[in-house]
Amino acid sequence: MARAYRPPGACGICVAASALSSTRQAVGELKTGLGGADFQHIIVFFAVDHDAATLNQALAEAFPGVPVSGCTTAGEIGPAGMMQGGILAIAFPRHGFKVHSELIPDIGRLGVERATQAARRLKSQLSIEPDRILKDNVFALLLIDGLSNAEETIVAAINWALDDIQLVGGSAGDSLAFRRTQLLHGGRVAERAAILMMIESEFPFCVFKTQNFEPTPIKLVVTAADAENRIVYELNAEPAAREYAAAIGLLPDDLGPFSFASYPLVVKIGGDYYCRSIRNMNPDGSLSFFCAIDEGLVFTVARPQDMLRSTASMLAELDAKLGGIDLVVGFDCILRRLDAETHQIRHQISELYREYSVAGFQTYGEQFNAMHLNQTLTGIAFGQRTPGSLR
Repeated sequence: MARAYRPPGACGICVAASALSSTRQAVGELKTGLGGADFQHIIVFFAVDHDAATLNQALAEAFPGVPVSGCTTAGEIGPAGMMQGGILAIAFPRHGFKVHSELIPDIGRLGVERATQAARRLKSQLSIEPDRILKDNVFALLLIDGLSNAEETIVAAINWALDDIQLVGGSAGDSLAFRRTQLLHGGRVAERAAILMMIESEFPFCVFKTQNFEPTPIKLVVTAADAENRIVYELNAEPAAREYAAAIGLLPDDLGPFSFASYPLVVKIGGDYYCRSIRNMNPDGSLSFFCAIDEGLVFTVARPQDMLRSTASMLAELDAKLGGIDLVVGFDCILRRLDAETHQIRHQISELYREYSVAGFQTYGEQFNAMHLNQTLTGIAFGQRTPGSLR
């Protein structure tokens, strides 16, 4: 498949994808697919196979005057379903939406203060009438460096400043290389940064998350760790990889991305379980994580449930609530894709995404309001137009 286009639905958002290896030729296909509409903002998700600076320049030439935001991925979700190595563009029309955006640099050092200030600035730019409820007309979208180890603090800071505006987003990936993730904003290529967008919508939308795992009775306590770098050295006072492998019935040498996806570790927060997924095993037998960890943290080993059923159920529920889904912008954990491959349901999941017009990318983590998550699908589902318009 070289390209896939989605004709604009009722909400007017256009989606195009290209699998061409030449960055400039791929952007040419995106321009053809998106057509000649008047766009106010384009979001791009792209594989690390594409040079970010070249992509930036090609997009500026193809869509002069149109602001662009985006990030690298661990896989893309386009009009034809899941893909790898490609570029996806989601173009917001001039009418029906207002997109406000800001780059938050150096999130590891001054991120909390800058994130809070950015959220407040963007919120002050909203044109929503005073008598309209913000959470029904505005949502926040966050793209963040997936190797920054700063996601939790940034998400918490932004959520605090947003009040009743819902937040959703994804962490940039680099196809499981864990070397370099990048973001694009305003003609700039950035690292160790985040992009916050505040989007006003004339169309009804639902911010959502879904996950597919259940806890087992097996507990693993973090007894030695480097919290700053998200590395666990010991679980239950034993070498971390060996203890985890024993808990799931494998040998340490058998551990890898697929076993991490099939046997996630979860923590209980406020009566609900959230994944703290393992990123990789290190040569010294320690384990690196996608999310924040600390000594004393109690993990529960979980087992996956039927991903296809749980995802289909959530999308059907959103479809009924909105009176028909027009488009879903989705942030899907890379471990969900690996789990789907393990259980040989990747094709079915991909077809489900195509059926419900899901466009997005595979992430190194997902954001949902105040939480940075793993092994979830988060996103925004758009429905049909409602009376009233933005001013």
